[in-house]
Amino acid sequence: MSNYLIAIDQGTSSSRTVVFDARAQVVGSAQQEFTQEYPQPGWVEHDPEEIWDSVVAVTRSALKRSAISGNEVAAIGITNQRETTLVWDRDSGHCIHHAIVWQDRRTAAYCAELQAKGFEDSVIAKTGLRLDPYFSATKIAWILDHVDGAKDLALAGRLAFGTVDCFLLWRLTGGRVHATDATNAARTLLFNIHTQQWDEDLLRMFSIPQSILPEVRDCAANFGGTDKGLFGSEIPIAGIAGDQHAALIGQAGFENGMTKSTYGTGCFVMANTGKSPIRSKNKLLTTVAYRLDGETTYALEGSIFVAGSAIQWLRDRLKVIDDAASSEKIAEATGIVDHVHLVPAFAGLGAPYWDPNARAAIMGMSRDTGIDEIVTATLQAIAYQTVDLNNAMIDDGLSASLIRVDGGMVTNNWFLQFLADMLNVIVDRPVNVESTALGAAFVAGLQSGVFDTTDEIGKIWQLDRQFASTMGADRRVELYRGWRDAVARVRSAS
Repeated sequence: MSNYLIAIDQGTSSSRTVVFDARAQVVGSAQQEFTQEYPQPGWVEHDPEEIWDSVVAVTRSALKRSAISGNEVAAIGITNQRETTLVWDRDSGHCIHHAIVWQDRRTAAYCAELQAKGFEDSVIAKTGLRLDPYFSATKIAWILDHVDGAKDLALAGRLAFGTVDCFLLWRLTGGRVHATDATNAARTLLFNIHTQQWDEDLLRMFSIPQSILPEVRDCAANFGGTDKGLFGSEIPIAGIAGDQHAALIGQAGFENGMTKSTYGTGCFVMANTGKSPIRSKNKLLTTVAYRLDGETTYALEGSIFVAGSAIQWLRDRLKVIDDAASSEKIAEATGIVDHVHLVPAFAGLGAPYWDPNARAAIMGMSRDTGIDEIVTATLQAIAYQTVDLNNAMIDDGLSASLIRVDGGMVTNNWFLQFLADMLNVIVDRPVNVESTALGAAFVAGLQSGVFDTTDEIGKIWQLDRQFASTMGADRRVELYRGWRDAVARVRSAS
């Protein structure tokens, strides 16, 4: 039996496929960015066909670069941008509207209406989530209400909903399998994380027919096989996990209390809380960490909507840096910026604020403020937001002495040192910083027999570098106070 594993990592700004061997070493990979569409302020969309084409292209390219064929692959694992919502016609397989991305805020008023009616407490109790445009349910409702004939088609059983993993699975299997995993289901506002079932009360509240929903399976499960024409042979699809859950698995976060922080388009801190869900007092999310062999492990999560995308904004919109690596060199030369604060609320503020109406701002500028200060302040803002989440977790009873980090931003040593300074905890960077893809490979490997146990996965994880705080407590408090003042100004102006 072949021991190669394919991880399809479909992210917010790019699609990537990585081929791993049985020791989780990268054999080959390919990546392709795709278009971000902003049809109105606060709206974010993707073209589903562009997503699909990019996934097929990078998977074929990764196989070619690895010099292996499809019949040498034991299994495929899929990980994906969560909450992003697609609705398609079951007959044609084509979406009836562009994908509405997790960052999209068009349903903020609808969420506010539901909150005013007193629904949020029951939503939190059942799903662990908040009534926020971030999640899938209000996006589904918007599509059904705004696309001509969609509601009737849904009631007739003609339409299918899925997050990106589900849409890709449908396409990869030629429409034979309409399924998702428990981690993605848990991000829809429609799934009861305690009963592990779609919830009839929530479906009624959002006016969503159950017929459009996929079957929910474990993260490591039989999800069918790919069409032979795609990659030369039928390859089993044996694992699915939402990107942040996959990152926790890729960081071998299988023990109660283990915490990881991923820096991709957004930043997501997730702490394993074991078999018992913890309800946050500080607006953090209670979610499914993963479900293996029918057993659910829970997590506490803090979501920051803008992290790496703020660096993309500096590069693509302001055009003040040539690439992400430039930000590290600028920050090293500039040093910590005291009085300039950039609050990157381009899509509102996530945890622990949950303010969908907040908007980004740069504050504290003077005549001598330049590009270097703005770039450095952007990096600092991402660290400050992580401190917000960590403080909320501490107040909820989870105190991490060590955090494992991953994602594209963590190659920036200046950023990680500032992060360790502000958190006052040890920050561990693994050898493989792309833990999301690795986690997808791990769950597929567990199902296909490449890996026997999670303990085996834990032994594969490798440390690259450790960062510890060198900052004094007074300095830390002073800097963080400046950040909180800046956030307060953005919120009061929203």
